[in-house]
Amino acid sequence: MDFDLSDEQVAIRDAIQKICSRFPAEYWLERDNDGQFPEEFVAAITEGGWLGIAMPEAYGGAGLGITEAAVLTHTIARSGAGFSGASAIHLNLFGPNPIVVFGSDEQKQRFLPPLIEGKDRACFGVTEPDAGLNTTRLQTMAVRDGDHYVVNGRKMWTTTAQTANKILLIVRTSPLDSDVPPAKGLTLFYTDLDRDRIEVREIPKMGRKAIDTNALFIDDLIVPVEDRIGEEGEGWKCLLHGLNPERILIAAESVGLGQAALERAADYARDRVVFDRPIGKNQAIQHPLAVNWMELEAAYNMMLKAATLYDQGKPCGREANTAKYLAAEAGLSACQRAVLTHGGMGYAKEFHVERYLREMQIPVIAPVSQEMIKSFIAEQVLEQEKSY
Repeated sequence: MDFDLSDEQVAIRDAIQKICSRFPAEYWLERDNDGQFPEEFVAAITEGGWLGIAMPEAYGGAGLGITEAAVLTHTIARSGAGFSGASAIHLNLFGPNPIVVFGSDEQKQRFLPPLIEGKDRACFGVTEPDAGLNTTRLQTMAVRDGDHYVVNGRKMWTTTAQTANKILLIVRTSPLDSDVPPAKGLTLFYTDLDRDRIEVREIPKMGRKAIDTNALFIDDLIVPVEDRIGEEGEGWKCLLHGLNPERILIAAESVGLGQAALERAADYARDRVVFDRPIGKNQAIQHPLAVNWMELEAAYNMMLKAATLYDQGKPCGREANTAKYLAAEAGLSACQRAVLTHGGMGYAKEFHVERYLREMQIPVIAPVSQEMIKSFIAEQVLEQEKSY
């Protein structure tokens, strides 16, 4: 088993590092303070053609895999951009995957090139106020009327909807009280985000201020039948093809941000002198940092294993979920330790680690909770009875 990146993957990492070097920590601190979307950064990534890294070559992509996409997002987060940088392009890397797998040739030609070129920007409408992680129980309803559907309902925690012009939207096409099983009553669409029919209301939040998160209120949205991905009732199956890649990319980003925090902590521990000695000379400082390094390395390798399995077309649900769990735990521990290593300065924005800690709360909570991953592993790997 080879744990080294290929020459091509190293070239990807180096190219992304070069772009990221133009956006230092001060840039991301400014975005965290003013809440402005990092348009300059996204433009730089787009100009390099990186948004299509995992998209088919036939539609303008690079035809590479989720492993290469993970190298890309890990490098962005690792640069200190964290989730403010990675989340700005995150959805465009994995979100179109259901279109690639289930879309018609006409849909791929219509939808993918504008995404890769940065002409279109998509958001993901899945979570709802009363459904949360219980996706098969969502209630936003689409009713077919001739050659189109009429959609009504609500979505929560939809990222980048302030600037998106497209939405990947999963809705119910069979009522919950019908004879159709809940998972068979869902349908996936990729369509225009019509702001005359969708109210987008931003949710103020703890961190990642530059990347908006929103509540959507959908009122008689008209969706053409040709914007349906797959057949009616196959939405859950289509959605699953985006879940494992998302967990893998979240894991890569979590490790990257944890490593950025650890690097700042290690630098500070070498430079900060108290009682006539650098604080890093004390085992109470250096031992926790050493543990952080080991935990991050373990999570990184699990992430690469999950990505490799996915790209080989093999089952990877347990590995993708495990990678997300381990990376979130390791990243959170590293960010907490970075703040503590800085002491009082860790609470100051100018040292950046408090921002890292706030952003690292995201993968601990989303896109699936740590508790749900534990239940998944218990049921699917250890063959325990379902607990919920």
